[in-house]
Amino acid sequence: MPAIKLPRIPSSEITPKSAYLSRRAFMGAGAAGIAALATERIVRFAYPDATVHADTKLVTVPSPLSTKGLQLTSYKDITSYNNFYEFGPSKDDPARNAGRLKTRPWTVSVEGLVKNKKTFDIDALMKLRPLEDRIYRFRCVEAWSMVIPWVGYSLSEFIKQCDPLPSAKYVQFISLADPKQMPGLSEVSLDWPYSEGLRMDEAMHPLTLLTFGLYGETLPNQDGAPVRIVVPWKYGFKSAKSIVKVRFVDQQPRTAWNDASPSYYGFYSNVSPDVAPQHSQRMERVIGASIFRQLQPTLMFNGYGDQVASLYSGMDLRKFY
Repeated sequence: MPAIKLPRIPSSEITPKSAYLSRRAFMGAGAAGIAALATERIVRFAYPDATVHADTKLVTVPSPLSTKGLQLTSYKDITSYNNFYEFGPSKDDPARNAGRLKTRPWTVSVEGLVKNKKTFDIDALMKLRPLEDRIYRFRCVEAWSMVIPWVGYSLSEFIKQCDPLPSAKYVQFISLADPKQMPGLSEVSLDWPYSEGLRMDEAMHPLTLLTFGLYGETLPNQDGAPVRIVVPWKYGFKSAKSIVKVRFVDQQPRTAWNDASPSYYGFYSNVSPDVAPQHSQRMERVIGASIFRQLQPTLMFNGYGDQVASLYSGMDLRKFY
């Protein structure tokens, strides 16, 4: 396996630099002209490096699974501070480089242990179920976090349409890997295409989100357009982006970061303050928070323990990291 070139991230880059509140906070304030700051035109003017492609409003409904009482991370931070190595190893590379990604036409093929192999067009996939607004905590293994208002529906609804066989125990997600559109493929030595996987009960959990947007608009390219997974109790790299293929398998599938560094990137990768293969996970830096709230204690399962801890009953979570 080729050696991986892991980027060094300076602490100054990790420190949040957001100077604005979320768009919804702007709108709620009711001040004339403030809401316009959240439009794509103003974002592009104020942040010329940010390749924001969330140009389609989505019809959504509220979700009872949305996390309450959290201050949203600003649209600017969510779209300009990203891990998306297909577009480069630095946090601002995806916003600069993802504009070349063509998200239409786009299909997602279904393979493996299913009754019939299928291919879903992205627009049909978006209409499969009502799209929900879901606010989730999002935690990165680099010890930073955001609060993101995603748009999508439970992955379980998609899985039901795939007709997996009873022998399917895991779901694998394969991302696009196109050197013509993705300059980072030649900069980061992962075993491309990017792959991730979940145990079937994890994939079927109602919190696991098949995601098409954020802040009520289609996903910006740098955030995983046109379709990604969001698993809020796991580290962010488990949430595969720009998915083109879904496979149902009977054995634990290979995953990109677990292949690259299995002692650091475990297959399960549940957020835990007590498991730190290389550095402490006990605290996290909240992107965009005030200076007094930037550092916060890491919550077990990213705060979703009441909903998901039963999935791991009897497992040694230090061994099955």
